[in-house]
Amino acid sequence: MPRPYKIDCYPPTPKTMHQIIDDTLGINLLHANQEDADHNRAHFDAWGITCLNLMSSPGAGKTALLEKTLASLTDDLSIAVIEGDMTTELDADRLRQYGVPVIAINTGRACHLDARMVAGGIHTLSHEHTPQDLDMVIVENVGNLVCPAEFEVGEHAKVALLSVTEGEDKPLKYPVMFREADVLLITKIDLAPYLDVDLARIEANVRQINPHVTVIPVSAKSGEGLEDWFDWVRSAVKSPELTSA
Repeated sequence: MPRPYKIDCYPPTPKTMHQIIDDTLGINLLHANQEDADHNRAHFDAWGITCLNLMSSPGAGKTALLEKTLASLTDDLSIAVIEGDMTTELDADRLRQYGVPVIAINTGRACHLDARMVAGGIHTLSHEHTPQDLDMVIVENVGNLVCPAEFEVGEHAKVALLSVTEGEDKPLKYPVMFREADVLLITKIDLAPYLDVDLARIEANVRQINPHVTVIPVSAKSGEGLEDWFDWVRSAVKSPELTSA
């Protein structure tokens, strides 16, 4: 079993986190992050690694999806995970059971991973493993429906998850993540018969925001739709410069 790797980040104090910042400062922060993200992507490209950024609200099923993905694909693909959480390594420990490199990043109060945090994970990965032997790095971002979509980490594609339990209107109320996504996984569809929810309406609302996004309904519990997701992952490894289907 691989060693557990952990990176602790030191976020701003609560006071600075809640200060109102002007537009110029916000643009500068995003510009600096983009430079770091481009640097991370250059490393991935040099190593021949495809990087995915998994984003969703808390509880949408990112870790459960990753468990199924690692169980099914690691015989064919060499995958490492950079696992972001505000505290604890509970999710990272779940994924380490699949025998893959898992680097945990605890962000403290920060509600997302940024490119510099992920650069620390890449640094650890490159010193403890041979990155050229990897096919894919999956970044599991902190559970948050807004912030992760605004800060690139060096990924080749963004994967958004939306659980049926969250309702049909979330793409319209929180459009940034769904606008940026290359693929949307509608998760926990095994629960749909017990909820007042319409999968077709969820997809229609998403396509108002992002007409070309690939939509894959899945259930990690029943297995429905997972083969479509696995096929998408395999195609992503073959073609890192992804475009929405």
